[in-house]
Amino acid sequence: MSTTQSDRLRGLIEPLVDAKDLDLEEIEVSRAGRRGLLRVVVDSEEGVELDVCAELSREISEKLDETDAMGEGEYVLEVSSPGADRPLTEHRHYVRATGRLAKLQLVAGDEFVARILAVDEDGLDLEVPGVKGRKPTARRVEFADIAKARVEIEFNRKDKKEEEA
Repeated sequence: MSTTQSDRLRGLIEPLVDAKDLDLEEIEVSRAGRRGLLRVVVDSEEGVELDVCAELSREISEKLDETDAMGEGEYVLEVSSPGADRPLTEHRHYVRATGRLAKLQLVAGDEFVARILAVDEDGLDLEVPGVKGRKPTARRVEFADIAKARVEIEFNRKDKKEEEA
C-alpha cells in the first residue's frame, strides 16, 4: 500500500475508530485474488466485542463508499481485534498484557518466557517461571533491550477472579 493511500485511509478511518473509544492498531491493504483486501485492526483497554467490530465495519464501509480511497475495483473489508497472541510493539500493548505470559527476544539474543507483572515508562518487571520445581525469579527488562515480544496463549491458567473466589 502506498504511503499516500495509507495516509488517506487512516484519515478516513481513524475518526470513526476514535468515536468508539478504540485504538487504531493497523491498516493493511493487500490482494485477495482479484479483489483488494482492507484489514483494519482495533483494540481498547477492555478488548473489543464482536458487535462493536460489526458496527464499525458498517460505518467504515459507508465512509469508503463515499470516496474512491480503495479505487474502482471490488474489495473485502475486515475489521477485527489483534488476537490473543499479537506482537507487543507499543507501550499500551504491554500495559494491556500485564498479568499475562509473554515471549521476549532481547537485542542481545536471549529469548525467554515470563509473566508481565508491571509496566512503567522505561520497561517491564517480569516473573520468570522456575524450571524443574524451582521458584520463579524476578527480572527487569528495559524497552530498549527488547527486540521482539509476543503474548503467549495460556490454556490452563485460572482467571484472577477464579483464584480470588
